[in-house]
Amino acid sequence: MYFKHSACKSLISGCSKAFKNTLLRGFRSDVGAHCGASLKGRSCLTLKDFTSEEIKKLLWVSADLKHRVKHEKQHLPLLQGKSIAMIFEKRSTRTRISTETGFALLGGHPCFLTAQDIHLGVNESCTDTARVLSGLCDIILARVYSHSTLEELDKESSIPVINGLSDLFHPIQILADFLTLQEHYGSLAGLTVSWIGDGNNVLHSFMMAAPKLGVHLKVATPKGYEPERSVIQEAERLAKKHNTQLVLTSEAMEAARDSNVLVTDTWVSMGQEEEKKKKLQDFHGYQITMQTASVARPDWTFLHCLPRKKEEVDDEVFYSSRSLVFPEAVNRKWTIMGLMVSLLTDYKPLMPKLKF
Repeated sequence: MYFKHSACKSLISGCSKAFKNTLLRGFRSDVGAHCGASLKGRSCLTLKDFTSEEIKKLLWVSADLKHRVKHEKQHLPLLQGKSIAMIFEKRSTRTRISTETGFALLGGHPCFLTAQDIHLGVNESCTDTARVLSGLCDIILARVYSHSTLEELDKESSIPVINGLSDLFHPIQILADFLTLQEHYGSLAGLTVSWIGDGNNVLHSFMMAAPKLGVHLKVATPKGYEPERSVIQEAERLAKKHNTQLVLTSEAMEAARDSNVLVTDTWVSMGQEEEKKKKLQDFHGYQITMQTASVARPDWTFLHCLPRKKEEVDDEVFYSSRSLVFPEAVNRKWTIMGLMVSLLTDYKPLMPKLKF
């Protein structure tokens, strides 16, 4: 037995956002069997909070929008009259452009806010900012230093909040990565992705999503640069639940062996410039080259979320026909569009469900 959507919303309208989300999550899982999983009203701080079917739904919606808008040249004003507050404590190319152009393409109005514009948590508290933006906009995307800032924004807002990057997770990047791999390989289940580099926020998001899509994950990080212990524990639980492999090593070639996909990221993130000299020493031998790829599977491909430095991957791999880096960057637009549409509407894809 379950409530009709309008009745459920009315029942919980006076509750806190955290309590609302708990109730709605249970409500949606019940309704999902009847009319498909709805993500409307949810926030996306980490893919840890999304089930296998919900992640697949996000990828399906993204592929559908890409097909209808890019290939069929359809005009889809799905977000007409809506606005998004884009808070950026850290600079960005792909996150900003994909979100701004994607939201506008869907008929909405993006509002870009830098640290100089609002000075989040200093000039005005996160609580006050969240409540004000909730009354002025329909959704918030925040690219921040501390993940706790996102959690506070989400707790105090009454509208969905999207993690545009934090020190702990980068979920919107991983959606683009998996859409790119689905397009290239035709399906995801059974693929082996090898991460060779730093145990950072992008890797954390891979670890929260890969097992749910049937993807095996091999991780090579230098000693001292491993993923967060709590993330490892959750990834191990997910791998066991979904019957996938999770391999953690400090040997780059061991991780690359028999892999379909080689992935790396910047070794020195924004705000870590003082650590560069030491990191370049500690990451010696982790550059992805054709020698690294020589032990991968014959169909190997390469991903990098950009911006890229030559010490992470050489030109021969980066600009090769095996590199999916630029389609991956373009898919940032279609997956953020898919996510925003899913969190703000009850959109149902028209194209057949993707093969996962």
